[in-house]
Amino acid sequence: MPAFIRAIPDGDDRERLTCPDCGFIAYENPKIVVGSVVSAEGRILLCRRAIEPRRGFWTLPAGFMEMGETVEEGARREAWEEAQVRIALEGVLAVYSIARLGQVQVIFRAGFAEPGFAAGPESLEVRLFGWEEIPWAEIAFPSARWALTRWQEMAGKPLAAPATNPPEDARGTRPLPQPAGL
Repeated sequence: MPAFIRAIPDGDDRERLTCPDCGFIAYENPKIVVGSVVSAEGRILLCRRAIEPRRGFWTLPAGFMEMGETVEEGARREAWEEAQVRIALEGVLAVYSIARLGQVQVIFRAGFAEPGFAAGPESLEVRLFGWEEIPWAEIAFPSARWALTRWQEMAGKPLAAPATNPPEDARGTRPLPQPAGL
């Protein structure tokens, strides 16, 4: 079996993994992450991560899409897997490009479709937080912080065009700074 090499295929402008024998090109493309800012009565559902990266930090119920599902189905599945919660999607809140990780993140605004939630296998705990109670120094990812801020900006308003990366990190290349003392 031949080994793949990095080469610029004819008609292309960047290196790709290619088979030198048959010319097959193994394209590497961004992964799609789906998730939701789930709220009830002004309180936001957050999950404390039980897995790396950023184990022990808080985030939104979100994760990688699976083959054969829509972004909506993926967001609902992730909410169930991480927070054992059935959600009702209201619409797209934000679309973020995280170029340094090769990710596109589609974040929905959602509410509870049924009462109740509990930590799933990828979460240490799950809680509802009022805006002032959010543990900002323990938020796992910049995009979770961006989505929470967008949720607050859009509170009580109909959704319009989704938010995108903030101007200071237009390509999603800046990692979240570590809080002092951690």
